[in-house]
Order: sequence, then structure tokens, then C-alpha cells
Amino acid sequence: MINLDHNATTPLCDRAREAVMSLMEGPVGNPSSVHASGRRLRAAVDSARDCMASLLGAKPHEIIFTSGGTESCNLAVLGLARKHRSPDRNHIVTAATEHHAVLHAMRWLAEREGFRLSEVGVDSRGMIDPAEFASMLLPGTVLVSIMVANNETGVIQPIAELSRLCRERGVLFHVDAVQAFGKMPCLPADLGVDALSAASHKFYGPHGAGFLWLRSGVSIDPIQHGGYHENTRRPGTENAAAIAGMAAAAEIAVAEAANPDVALRIARLREYLWEGILGMDSQAVRNAAGAPVLSNTLNVSFPGCDGETLLMGLDLEGVAASSGSACMVGSIQASHVLTSMGVDEKLARSTVRFSLGRGTDESEIALALLALSRVLARQIRGR
Repeated sequence: MINLDHNATTPLCDRAREAVMSLMEGPVGNPSSVHASGRRLRAAVDSARDCMASLLGAKPHEIIFTSGGTESCNLAVLGLARKHRSPDRNHIVTAATEHHAVLHAMRWLAEREGFRLSEVGVDSRGMIDPAEFASMLLPGTVLVSIMVANNETGVIQPIAELSRLCRERGVLFHVDAVQAFGKMPCLPADLGVDALSAASHKFYGPHGAGFLWLRSGVSIDPIQHGGYHENTRRPGTENAAAIAGMAAAAEIAVAEAANPDVALRIARLREYLWEGILGMDSQAVRNAAGAPVLSNTLNVSFPGCDGETLLMGLDLEGVAASSGSACMVGSIQASHVLTSMGVDEKLARSTVRFSLGRGTDESEIALALLALSRVLARQIRGR
């Protein structure tokens, strides 16, 4: 199988697998237990926390381990909004193109808990206009959540500029870095944010682990109850093996993100893929063209074609791709990201997202293009 769906999940890297297995094969224990096997797991969690803090230029107590990106984003959005609201500060802001982990949490607060919600739009490239964003920051704004890089289009937002606008107004700013972490530098100090979410399986770590970085001095309400883990901010027994694997994977991913040659190699393969697509379908539309995007992501609409049929055909040919967020499997709706960018709903339904990874090479792209040519030919004839 040729994997061109790395934005959905990445394969487990060797160092992460070794870290996971070293804990799973040892004595059974609970990180909160006081006996030797428990202390062993507690030491592994503490070591992983120190490692993640070092990679982020942060303090260990600023790292909250979670089960993944969705929980990290929910904890940030729900926990910060509830903790810092007051009668005259109950306005929250997000973007129309956010992942549903943020968008649905924001809408829950508006529909069920009395918050006022504003959703900033994007232009045809998928970019937020800082001037429009600034106009939405009201005296009563308590929290903003914007993703660093979009999971469907790869569009990178001007986070440092947006965070500056929030700081000037005393507004808390959370970023969803789930898709960006490990693909580009994501140091909280450089971004100027108050909270940052990421997920292990997006950067070659195991499923079931993620983290929320929360700036020292910023308090948060837990969204679950039942224990005093993670400094009372996230109850539940820590998944020590997955956390250790995440830290091992993060060391490699952060080093790669800081190396421009890595991104350049992937970007060249992406452009090879795009040129091949244009060669077989001159009507193909590159969504988010002209915007800064992640080096690995290519979002293409094929006018007159059915995206789901294309994906099934590619799968039968041994190529894994997607139509957008893996969290929307089974949905018959067009991508809210693309329609927010002004893409016609019918065109949005003809879309395939290709996302490359660490192991992608030129030979795989060549084989994927051959497979796509066979699949696409059947639909183009029916236009």
C-alpha cells in the first residue's frame, strides 16, 4: 500500500515502538502506585514530560498529557472558556475552517452554556485576514482558538500576528497544532500563545497519547472528574507506554521540523505529484493555491468526478488517500473547510487530499500517479 494519507495518521517510528514495548513488556503497574512497578511507570511519565517540555522550550508542569488531539483541544476550549468567563466576558472566537474538535466544542459553549460565538471567515485561499480577525476581538472576548495549519488543505495561518492582537487585548489564545507539530517549528514562545494542542499519532508516535501545553500561570477547569492526575487538570491513569512513545517520536519530529531540507524534499515530491495530476487532468483545481501550506499536503478537486469513487478506486489500486478529515468518515457532507473558502459544494465533493510522509519517495509518487491515471480515466470519460 502506498500511503498518501499521513495527515490522518502516521506509521509508528522505530524509536517510539521501542519505547512503548519497553514499558508494555515489563512489570505491570500504575503510574500512581507507590510500589516498584508503579514507580517505574511514574519515572517514565516524568521523563517524557521533561522531554516534551525541553522540546517546546517550556516547563514540565506546563505539559498536560491527554489521550490525543481531540481531548487536548476540548480541554483547552472548554476548560479555558469556563474558567475565565464572567458576566461581562463570555465572547469566544474561532475560524469557520477549524477542525471539529475545536469548532464543535465552541458551538457547544454557544448553544448550551450561554457564550457568544464569532466565527471568522477565510478568503479563497483559506487564509484569515488579521484586520477582520482584530475586528472580532471585543471587550468581552475571553478566548480565541485558531489552528496553526489546516488538516485538509495544509494552509498555515499567521499565528504570531494573530496572537499579538490577542495579547494587546488581554484575550487568551489557544492553537490547535495537531497537524502542524512535527512538520514545522511550533515553539509556544515563538507563536506567542497561551495554550497549544498536539497528538502523538500525527508525528510517528502511538495512538492514544497527546498533550496540551498550558502557559504557566494560566488556570483551567478540568472537563473530566475523578482523580488528581496531571496536577488535578486531567484525571485518569496516564497511558505511560504511549506517552513514552510520544516523547521518543517527538524528539525526531521536532528535529526534522527545524531542518528546512526535510520540508524541501517533501515539497518537491508534492509538486511532482501535482504536475503529474495536471498532466492527466487539465481541469484539476489545486485548493489553497497561493497560500502558505504544509510541505506535505496537496488538496485537489477534480471537476465532474466523484471524490468518494476516486478514493475507492485508488484504494483498490493500493493507494491510500482521503477526502479530508479522517474524523468525518461516513459523513455525506461536503468539506466545511472548502465551502468556507467559497468552493462550490459540488466541486468540494470531487476532492482528494494527498498527504505525504517521512517515507514517501519519488518511486511511490510515480506509482500513485499511474494508479490515479487509471482511476481518473474512467470518470473523466463520463464528464
